[in-house]
Amino acid sequence: MRYVLHSIVIQAGWPIWLLILVSIAGLAIVIERSLSLQRLRIAPPELTNQVLQMVRANADQPEAIEKLRKSSALGQVLAEILSHRYLPANELRVVAEDAGRDVAFQLERYLPALATVATIAPLLGLFGTVIGMIEIFGAYRPDGSDPSELARGISIALYNTGFGILIAIPAVIAHRHFKSRVQALLVQMEQSARKVAASLREDQARS
Repeated sequence: MRYVLHSIVIQAGWPIWLLILVSIAGLAIVIERSLSLQRLRIAPPELTNQVLQMVRANADQPEAIEKLRKSSALGQVLAEILSHRYLPANELRVVAEDAGRDVAFQLERYLPALATVATIAPLLGLFGTVIGMIEIFGAYRPDGSDPSELARGISIALYNTGFGILIAIPAVIAHRHFKSRVQALLVQMEQSARKVAASLREDQARS
């Protein structure tokens, strides 16, 4: 297997190294986002009820709120709401939206870079194709071309085109998957924020 990969790299020529670097970057982003965008880490399902219980028990002290803020992305949003709980409803909504935008920025980290990988991989493959075509035309001689040089040019063109597509397809799939996951997490956090804000308004109305 190792010999086969080495042989492919040799036949694909130097442009393949650009694609290898891009593929490594894309794989690193996919691994990092897969670990970072786990639902239990971003929006633990039991956290909203725990916060509501904390509010009903009047245990929302500054220390507890700070601990909540550091616990997860959802905790960061809910902590902002608790910290500004006595603001009017409209202002509290603005605070929650600002916190949500900050969290959304964190969740979408590196996704533009992954989209860039999906975009430039086919272009780098096309670049390799052009290099291969240059090799083919450079091998042409009026008195007859060298078959080995022609074969090398064809190998460079085809391998780079294939690798560019092979890198781009998984990158596009991963990017759309992570974007969908981020949107789902943001919707869940928005629902939790509304639930906590409504509970705070009810408590203030009773008092």
